[in-house]
Amino acid sequence: MEYINSILESDNYTFIGLILISVFILWFLPAMLALAFNRKHFKYILLACIPAGFSLIAWGGVLVWATTGKTIGKYASKADSDNNT
Repeated sequence: MEYINSILESDNYTFIGLILISVFILWFLPAMLALAFNRKHFKYILLACIPAGFSLIAWGGVLVWATTGKTIGKYASKADSDNNT
């Protein structure tokens, strides 16, 4: 905690800005991944990122939700076609 206080008390605003940008990117990483993997639920994932950032478990759940959107449907349809043959 003392290290964080020393950073905030310093006049190194560039470093503080980089830390804030990094935290913002990490906080909304599931929403950014949802743009590639789960566009159908992007709005819901974006809204879920806001409170989920306070809990590592919830953030991980949103991350899984964001990355498994299309893949579940793809594998489910593949499994159905394999079972029919």
